[in-house]
Amino acid sequence: MTPDRLRRILEQVSRAELSAEAAFEQVKQLPFEELGFAKVDHHRALRSGMPEVILGTGKTPAQIIAITKRLRDNGESVLITRLLADAAAQVTAAVPELTWVEDARLAYWRSEASAVEAGRGVILVVAAGTSDIPVAEEAALTAELQGQRVERIYDVGVAGIHRLFAHHDRLREASVLIVVAGMEGALPSVVGGLVDKPLIAVPTSIGYGASFGGLAALLAMLNSCAAGITVVNIDNGFGAGVAATLINRS
Repeated sequence: MTPDRLRRILEQVSRAELSAEAAFEQVKQLPFEELGFAKVDHHRALRSGMPEVILGTGKTPAQIIAITKRLRDNGESVLITRLLADAAAQVTAAVPELTWVEDARLAYWRSEASAVEAGRGVILVVAAGTSDIPVAEEAALTAELQGQRVERIYDVGVAGIHRLFAHHDRLREASVLIVVAGMEGALPSVVGGLVDKPLIAVPTSIGYGASFGGLAALLAMLNSCAAGITVVNIDNGFGAGVAATLINRS
């Protein structure tokens, strides 16, 4: 249930185009629907501007399918994150409307009834290396599915900093930046020193032994000397995409 959809229902009732009983049938699942193993939050888009999202990790394909169908049948868009290939094959077979994006490890379906609110400008997703693309794509697609205009600059890490400087104008023109890096996590500090826009740093678990699964990058970003950088958790492209969307809408 999105704000626009609820508004349309209320307007139809006020114009006597829809009975109170029919309106009740459309909104009766608010604020959530009990499935036993999950409580599907049909009210989340009304509260927070972002619909419920299904985390694929730790759920069985059957559970993901059941939640997906309830969201779909209620006219809500579906986004499933961290969906690996084996589970994706079962889920998309049961719900063929879904599109699975292997690089981003997510599946989605956009409802025509779910209006999305575009932002004021472009969200630019910058990734240090090719190995960081899955997390970067999770961020980019999360924002795009909320109606945001997203552009990408990939493989511009500090080992070849001239590759980044070739895109200086695009960096400065973006409204919000998401900068994704593993290894030593230096790229957000470099970009943060070049722009005057909100920057969300995303550490990834890519790196050699002393990167400690992304902890080195996380600590480097938290200790950045570039003022104003916001840092999300390791590999949390989804969280960065949501944050960038909310900033870009404001």
